[in-house]
Amino acid sequence: MTGFLNVHKMRCMNRIMIAVVALLMLAPASAAWGQKDKDDEGPSSWIYFTVVKDDNGKPVRNAAVILHPVALTGKQERGGLELKTDPDGKTNIDGIPLGKLRIQVLAHGFQTYGEDFDIEKPKTEITIKLKRPQGQFSVYDDRAQDSSGAQKQANPPADTKKPN
Repeated sequence: MTGFLNVHKMRCMNRIMIAVVALLMLAPASAAWGQKDKDDEGPSSWIYFTVVKDDNGKPVRNAAVILHPVALTGKQERGGLELKTDPDGKTNIDGIPLGKLRIQVLAHGFQTYGEDFDIEKPKTEITIKLKRPQGQFSVYDDRAQDSSGAQKQANPPADTKKPN
């Protein structure tokens, strides 16, 4: 039985040593990946976002703020980042290159927001007001649209007056 325990201990030690060696090999790579060479980058901005409800100005927590760079042609470039708002409806990020930035905000129970911004300063503050969803027009609804686009009732109620 003692031989079995020694073999088991050796296997555990081997696994631990392999894990330690793997971590030591990955540490320099992850440190280099996290560092940025400031000489290779252009000017950048620290962007502060506040996401609030349009109707009452209260913060929207856990909203997804999605950032996409936009080329000079106006086309969205590959890559992007997603941030989440805190309970105060706030989030921020540093190191965003100056230029055009497409911002989309998604939150449960609100309309999707999207707009392009020109980021021109080292510090940018953006407040986004999310709206509740609006009613949708349906051909299956009891309402129809006239030629001007205004809604009217398809079957107006019958005159409730009784003839004399």
